[in-house]
Amino acid sequence: MVRIVKTAENEICLDETGKKNGRGAYICKNKECFRRAVQSKGLERSLKTQVPQEVIDQLEEEMSAVEAR
Repeated sequence: MVRIVKTAENEICLDETGKKNGRGAYICKNKECFRRAVQSKGLERSLKTQVPQEVIDQLEEEMSAVEAR
């Protein structure tokens, strides 16, 4: 599992350590899970905010790197 976190500064980022402060959502470490979370709006519900498309694209790239490990 990997954590996506919304910090107090409203930054949305991937948290591989799971220790950053903020509201988080846990998803499995593959891009398909990430795509389903975005498509179903589950990520937005968990973070209680809208996630801009630029951020989604950036997170998807980071998920690719995590998945490759």
